[in-house]
Amino acid sequence: MNAMNNEHVILSLGPASEQRPVVMRGPADMAELLPYLLGFYPDDSIVAVGLQGPDLQQGGVIRADLPASPADWPAAADETAALLVALSERHGGRPLEVLLYLCQDPAGAHAPPPAEELRPLADQLRAAFGRRGVVVKESLCVSDGRWWSFLCRREGCCDPAGNPVRRGPDPGPAAAAATVAGLVPRGSRKAIVAGLAPVGPPEDAAQREALARAEPLAGSVSREQGLELLEQAFAEFAAGARELDEERTARLLFALRDRLTRDRGVEFVRPDELAPAERLWRFLARRAVPPYEGCAVAPLTLLAWASWVAGDMATARVVLGHVLRLSPGYLLAELLYESMNDGMTPEALLSAVEAQRRRREQRAVAPRSGAESGPAADDGPGAPPGPDQAPGGGAGHRSGSTGGARRRRRGGRRKGGSTASAATPAPADRGPDGRDRSGEPGPSGSARGSVALLPAPGCGSGPGARPTRGVRLGRVGACASAAVRAGTGLHRCRGARQAARGAHRAH
Repeated sequence: MNAMNNEHVILSLGPASEQRPVVMRGPADMAELLPYLLGFYPDDSIVAVGLQGPDLQQGGVIRADLPASPADWPAAADETAALLVALSERHGGRPLEVLLYLCQDPAGAHAPPPAEELRPLADQLRAAFGRRGVVVKESLCVSDGRWWSFLCRREGCCDPAGNPVRRGPDPGPAAAAATVAGLVPRGSRKAIVAGLAPVGPPEDAAQREALARAEPLAGSVSREQGLELLEQAFAEFAAGARELDEERTARLLFALRDRLTRDRGVEFVRPDELAPAERLWRFLARRAVPPYEGCAVAPLTLLAWASWVAGDMATARVVLGHVLRLSPGYLLAELLYESMNDGMTPEALLSAVEAQRRRREQRAVAPRSGAESGPAADDGPGAPPGPDQAPGGGAGHRSGSTGGARRRRRGGRRKGGSTASAATPAPADRGPDGRDRSGEPGPSGSARGSVALLPAPGCGSGPGARPTRGVRLGRVGACASAAVRAGTGLHRCRGARQAARGAHRAH
């Protein structure tokens, strides 16, 4: 069919593949292994797999949403190529070649296959990588269990109806090897997102009424009350509960809009806490019924964090992409996404979260001195200092009541304190409701074979908005690493992240 039939590609799939690499022998293997590369079945997606070194080993992997409008295809192609090259350079060097996939479900039961319709986008991707000196080794359309090659030009070689991804009931040798390496796809991206959809009738009516009653009172609920509500709900789920009543659910959804209340949920990642935490976040997200869908952003982000820590990278990535479609500027989700894309591992970040949790728990039982005034909740696990609060200071250290915070901050810089602890905090990141919605921690992704999954195209709005919204590489990873080394939480990244928000993004 083409040159790929005569060359092998070595894939880095899971820990077992370090000793027994998975070898892809042609486009048929390439199509069958796609969900193993990502951990789920992509749909309406552009996927690019970088190949590095003389043995053409797998490097970086990019998945981006397929733009609906052909007018956006040239920009999407250029941005996909730019991000794959940038990601690969940060993790082992420029790719020599690239494998491309365009995935789209048929428009209907009797609709023609999308391969010919997508061919111009395949050509634009090939040109975008060519401008960067990267050869497209193979380019496939994958749709409805079949695949087509965009590079095959031999007349009569390929069936116009496509080739089956799986020729029999059992997986092929490459897919079987990927399974031995510990990889099992977790369903399609659409199916994972569908599992997070708000509940429907008859449950939604009672929950909507409870949310409507709770909304006007949300501003009068103190942070301490919100934290108490969260702790009690988690304790019930840890004891086996599967649901809360509508009134408490509504109050908790509004309470989680507070950054520090939400950040207390970041702590629930000890081994015996992960399962009940995931159940709680999923339950809450599905109770954010219309028109209160925005209340799902915090529990969904916490679900992604818990899934990542639990080793379910596929769910974490899909959920984060969904969050960034719901709320493109939600900082905690962006930090998680960028940390993943930068090849960070969860262990170091977990250490920072756990260290802060232990310090908070110790303060809760130890007598407080005058210097430790202010509620302990304000020094939560992912709690960035406020705009008038010194890093590391309690909530009582406000510039309106004392100048000590500013003096300590300036003094820390004169003494050569670490960047993580001495950075000047940026203004709070506030949502439409006026509440601070910035966030911190983020985990895993392997330094080898890093995967970057991009949010949906068209997240921007207004004239001149970019057709895709990507993830800048490197800034968060470096900041988070510094925070871990300094023994502080990832909230120290907040100022640097916000200061760089207007910089050029590699999509």
